[in-house]
Amino acid sequence: MRYLIHLALLLALCSTQAMASSEQLVELMVFRQSADSLQASRVAPDNWADAATPVTRAMQRSTQLDLLAKKLIPENGYQVVLHTAWLQNNDNASFSMAVHAGDKHFAHYPIEGTLTFAKDRNTVQLDLWINQFNSDKTLRSSERFKQKIRIAHDQVTFIDHSTLGALIRIQTQGTTQAVSPHRNAEDFE
Repeated sequence: MRYLIHLALLLALCSTQAMASSEQLVELMVFRQSADSLQASRVAPDNWADAATPVTRAMQRSTQLDLLAKKLIPENGYQVVLHTAWLQNNDNASFSMAVHAGDKHFAHYPIEGTLTFAKDRNTVQLDLWINQFNSDKTLRSSERFKQKIRIAHDQVTFIDHSTLGALIRIQTQGTTQAVSPHRNAEDFE
């Protein structure tokens, strides 16, 4: 009987750990690193989100890389165009998340795009559009930020893309290993 109790406690502990690690906190910061912009050969498509799961208000979390964001200011040659964080489930399958920022005009946002997470959970495909609108709010031009990268979990990863850059961090929730934003900020000085 004693062994059954120990076995039940062990199984409960293991299942709690498994459930805790099935969630990830994703933080994405996109910034302009030049006054120039490289226009795409076409504007963002109307189906930019395709079949991606939208990041809802309920999924959004507080950003933790604010110390880094404070350094990405126009006086230093930068402009943050998107800074968001959300909690997502991780079921070890490939999936896409749709992110956007700003007011919607005719099915488009100033910043819109998808992040596709591969099955191995270490590869992320960014496909973002930075849009410009005419005075009548129709889409005038788009700048595309498309990059496939390998991510080191619980670390800030820098993505360089011509006139744009991004910082992304994916943290597995339910673990005791946390990265201090102060340490990360020093890494980028």
